[in-house]
Amino acid sequence: MIALAGRSATFTAVAALTRASITALRSTAPGGPARWERKNYAGRTVELYAGPAAAVGAALGAARAHRGAGFAVLAAGACGAYDDVAGADDPRRGFRAHLGALRDGEVTSGAVKLFGISAAGLVAGALLKERLVDKLLAGVVIAGSAHFVNLVDVRPGRAAGAVLGLSAPGLLRGGPAGRLSAAALGAAVAVLPDDLGERAMIGDAGAHALGAALGTAIVAGNGRAGLVAHAAALVAATVYGEKVSDLARSLG
Repeated sequence: MIALAGRSATFTAVAALTRASITALRSTAPGGPARWERKNYAGRTVELYAGPAAAVGAALGAARAHRGAGFAVLAAGACGAYDDVAGADDPRRGFRAHLGALRDGEVTSGAVKLFGISAAGLVAGALLKERLVDKLLAGVVIAGSAHFVNLVDVRPGRAAGAVLGLSAPGLLRGGPAGRLSAAALGAAVAVLPDDLGERAMIGDAGAHALGAALGTAIVAGNGRAGLVAHAAALVAATVYGEKVSDLARSLG
């Protein structure tokens, strides 16, 4: 009962903090409201407040369970926010495009995001696990989860919905895994209505932060066999997503 109460408290606190952060950002609009507006896939103007708000809420909730997890979520959100701002007008998408630009001597915001989140995942993995192999696998899972959630963020509600579905089973676990799942779930629930209603988009900041929160919950709740399985699935999903994305761009 105590463990369940802790998970419920984390979920409620993160959801409330995320909603409060959205309200605060909307009322102050740092840099002016225009900086916080984007066109979505359908050409509708939507706001970006939900992304940073989700990152802050999920990071603080995760930090209460484990400081390494909180760091990973905050770093992933910050790298995503940088790409939201600096890469807003960059048509290049996917790891291959940004790594290609890096080979040509250009450091894109996408490359900064890729290496920044990967480094944060490895740091968090090193803090969450004891053995070297497990630390490395944990880093792959955390960074891979962040990139996977961003990969599915192509229509309203898909990223937050994916986090809801994938993090919900973690609530059955005790200890840090359950609380980290609750943090991911609370932030996702808080942004989902505006995202589905096409009033907001969570952007790279929100998608990567939610994905990192999900990844830390997976790491906390799995041993080596589970980490290997999740790492392999995430790498396969990333490779497949890149191929589908390349095909869509070539046809479009």
